[in-house]
Amino acid sequence: MTTHPLLEARGISKAYGHVRALSDVDLDVGHAEAVALVGDNGAGKSTLLKIICGALQPDAGAISLDGEPAIFASPSEAAKRGIAVVYQDLALVDTRDIAANVFLGREPGRIFVSRRLMRREARRVLDELKIAVPTMRTLVGQLSGGQRQTVAIARAVHQGGRLVIMDEPTAALGVEGQRKVLQLIDDLREQGSSVVVISHNLEHVFSVADRIVVLRGGRLVGTRQKSEASPEEIVQMIVGAKPVGEAASGR
Repeated sequence: MTTHPLLEARGISKAYGHVRALSDVDLDVGHAEAVALVGDNGAGKSTLLKIICGALQPDAGAISLDGEPAIFASPSEAAKRGIAVVYQDLALVDTRDIAANVFLGREPGRIFVSRRLMRREARRVLDELKIAVPTMRTLVGQLSGGQRQTVAIARAVHQGGRLVIMDEPTAALGVEGQRKVLQLIDDLREQGSSVVVISHNLEHVFSVADRIVVLRGGRLVGTRQKSEASPEEIVQMIVGAKPVGEAASGR
């Protein structure tokens, strides 16, 4: 068993002209751990996500997987090493069926695509993740929002996702869809995958995360074990407010 975290990011910095999106940010993700990345809009969460998955290159800093250097030139390189991302827009094709979306961009067969193989393998992946859908032939455009989100997560896992990064996975979902996605995050951890969740919903963060990492203004404010934190403390970290007692005492 390796003694290294699955992912280590050290001193990550990124600027756009005079605007510093990230300044010397560190992030660790352990094996089979769920880490929540929280902060207001503009805190740097999405920029850090894109650097980890190879969509952006950092100006400074280093990333490693299992202790080995891992700065990726593209998301496809990151995917080959087991880093998969589920963005808010999901990047699904509504006019294609569930199996085709699970395999999107990685269809088997050099000339003729084996749809039977795709459906069998997609069914296996969804069954392992306890994802219930009508049939593999169902068009994604006919699914509910929660079902679409779970199909996108299944695709990430099928790509070999040892680390699955989710950007606001419960946003715009109904209560039942949210419940299914949160349960799926727990199931991923139980099966040995690590998860990074970007979310503004602290109730959901405290439901699924082992640790909570707070960014503000492109800087790392702090990291808290869920068991040792409260929603009130996390909100104070996000907005930069002092605890009530501290403010009253003038400290």
